[in-house]
Amino acid sequence: MKISATIITYNEERNLPRAIESLRCCDEILIVDSGSTDRTVEIAEKFGARVIEANWRGYAGQKNYASEQAAFDWVLSIDADEALSEDLEGEIWQLKKNGVEYDAYTFPRLAQYLGKWILYSGWYPDRKIRLFDRRKSEWVGEYVHESVVSTGRIGELQGNLLHYTCGSLSEHLKTMDRYTTLAAEELVYRKKAVRYRHLLLDPAWTFFKTYVVQRGFLDGVEGLAIAYMASLYTFLKYAKARFMGWGR
Repeated sequence: MKISATIITYNEERNLPRAIESLRCCDEILIVDSGSTDRTVEIAEKFGARVIEANWRGYAGQKNYASEQAAFDWVLSIDADEALSEDLEGEIWQLKKNGVEYDAYTFPRLAQYLGKWILYSGWYPDRKIRLFDRRKSEWVGEYVHESVVSTGRIGELQGNLLHYTCGSLSEHLKTMDRYTTLAAEELVYRKKAVRYRHLLLDPAWTFFKTYVVQRGFLDGVEGLAIAYMASLYTFLKYAKARFMGWGR
């Protein structure tokens, strides 16, 4: 079993070394870059990755393109702000040694937010398919929240995929601005009507669900921040869609 690791990048010089260094179990590391203006490409090449420059196709489209360009049929796809834990790396080494029983594998994803590992707030275990046979799997999702869909059998690995999210609230707000715009565009594309209840009630429910139902209060002050940000995300998504002219 040989594995191609794929990472799509744009200005990821800060995160990329950590991601690449965690991929020792892979036989190839492929970086698909969409016009970085920092040292991303230089760093990738320094660490021995193969780099392809490609125009932006959207998140799912870019990741599918990366899978198509990989040297091997088994693909391990991670984002630049992610890394394999030692436990997960060990499990993948065992798969390479003993052979696979499934066509795709999910991992739990453990996120670090404002310097703290988040165990509640609906963020964990957040299982994702990230190791898959490209002949039976593909990325889907036109706007945001892209995911892998497999037509084969799906197994589970237990080691964590580590996700290094926002290190500050300012960074979170900047990221949220981009993603809420994409989410709003998706609402407009799907012609989903935006009513006042979406603007008034949905954000409040999102906060309650995140902080109380999903026990975000156990994540401390960081859990409170996550709940507030989730509520704001919900409001901005609907507000932007409405001001784009849909659902008035």
